[in-house]
Amino acid sequence: MAPLLFPKDPQFQTMSEEAVWRRLRDTLRPEDALIANYRLTDADKDHEADLIAVLPGVGVIVIEVKGSGTTCRGGQWYMWREREGREVPISPVDQARNARYAIRDYVQSDPRWKASSHGQFRMAHTVVAPYTALDEAFHLPDCPRWMIHDKTDQDDLAQRVRGVARDSVKAPDEAACALIVEILTSKGSLAAPDVEGESDERQDRADRLTQEQALILDVTRLLRRVEVRGGAGSGKTVLALTQARQLARGRSGRKAERVALLCYSLGLASHFRREVAGWNYKHRPAFVGTFEALANKWGIESGSRDDPDFWEVHLPLLMSERAAQLPPGERFDAFVVDEAQDFAESWWSPLLAALRDEADGGLFLYSDANQRLFQRFGNPPVPLVPLMLDHNLRNTRQIAEVFHPLAPSGMRLKGGDGPEVVFVPTSVDDAMDVADDQVESLLDEGWSPGSIALLTTGRRHPEQTSRQEHDGQDGYWATFDDPDLVFYGHVLGFKGLERRAIVLCVNEDGTKDRFRERIYVGLSRATDRLIVVGDADAIARSDAEVVKALRRGAQPAASTT
Repeated sequence: MAPLLFPKDPQFQTMSEEAVWRRLRDTLRPEDALIANYRLTDADKDHEADLIAVLPGVGVIVIEVKGSGTTCRGGQWYMWREREGREVPISPVDQARNARYAIRDYVQSDPRWKASSHGQFRMAHTVVAPYTALDEAFHLPDCPRWMIHDKTDQDDLAQRVRGVARDSVKAPDEAACALIVEILTSKGSLAAPDVEGESDERQDRADRLTQEQALILDVTRLLRRVEVRGGAGSGKTVLALTQARQLARGRSGRKAERVALLCYSLGLASHFRREVAGWNYKHRPAFVGTFEALANKWGIESGSRDDPDFWEVHLPLLMSERAAQLPPGERFDAFVVDEAQDFAESWWSPLLAALRDEADGGLFLYSDANQRLFQRFGNPPVPLVPLMLDHNLRNTRQIAEVFHPLAPSGMRLKGGDGPEVVFVPTSVDDAMDVADDQVESLLDEGWSPGSIALLTTGRRHPEQTSRQEHDGQDGYWATFDDPDLVFYGHVLGFKGLERRAIVLCVNEDGTKDRFRERIYVGLSRATDRLIVVGDADAIARSDAEVVKALRRGAQPAASTT
């Protein structure tokens, strides 16, 4: 069992800091606490502690981590700076010692500590250099060999860190350590906890990680036929938008291109249009919408929804004929297609025919085969360079762990920590009513209506049906961004979209085709808060591990049935 971690999923400046944190995370005791990246400002200066280990019965240890390139000559420490191409003097022992005393004074000056009977407590400081090998005779007056831990000391690092606490001051007990951790990690009491504020913080972090992941687009700058594959929450939709924008405004010495940004679902297309509307007009794609909307733009009317032959045979033929007749000014330099796994094989021919250059025209696909919700299995009839996104960035770890059994293997969970997922077991017949109650519970928690969506996997919610009948499809999707309305939808129409808080209503018995895919999509739409309502046996038909994760991760919420 791991120690208490603050934060649970820290981000580090260097691999050496992360390596030491992981080693201590895996070897410290459950009653210990490990604080990362601690910043403290007092009247004298700004202090920084790479790690703080709070160890009941041992003491509080301030840990300074130094990476490869660290040396010590004549009592002076040096660090190699690759960017500067030279060594620079450093003072790791002074850094750790100064942070130690600043942290001690900060804790002991806190009113909560003064009101307690704990008094002085044992502290120490130490240096860890996980990629440096020290000479056996290493010894400094202010840093004896037992106070520094090199690459040969990593296997028993936790024991060595405990061993640096050697002064005669009383070691803090569990109660004292708990108060020390509370004081060091307290964020003050200026306002009541804000669920959406915490969500904002996770969203900013996810946005930063997605920007880092966008470096994959630099890899594609010389490629014209690419398929980017990734699981739910890997940032595919954000990258598709970014790529469409880059192509439309010109990049890497290429002139601005005439781009079409396509997808299958009306909801995602509506989201794309709202996003693009805020861009500089020079950077907008020439067309944004569904495959069907492109046909309509070319003067081809839509057919019946109940006629698969029209959509997969007749319509693509009509579009191919029309594409062959397009004048140069109406052709495209590139297509960017999100949720490409939902495109039929026959749909690619008219797109290729609509390119200005069939040989070098851009085709950039974003797909996740695990989210294929329709009985269509079609790939473009041209070779594509595959690129993989293997990080989940958009969902909290708690949510991602629930749908992880359904996701592509090897996905790394980087979305940070959030509330536990709640599972409310109920019958299929009662699922809708119970789901409505859970929407009310989210509002009571402090989530705004515009942050909440109720999604069904079976029949549509009456509120969704009412809005579609009253406002039409365009009007219905226009309510998606209304901050005063809870959104009601179906997982089939919510692909590529997300909401901070989702109530997933599994109102079916799990026997219909593509149930596994619908559950996968539904579970992965929430970024921060997820409540799942439904029958456990039905959900288990997607994957038994999903139900185990739901039951393991949360206590059932109160049901009104």
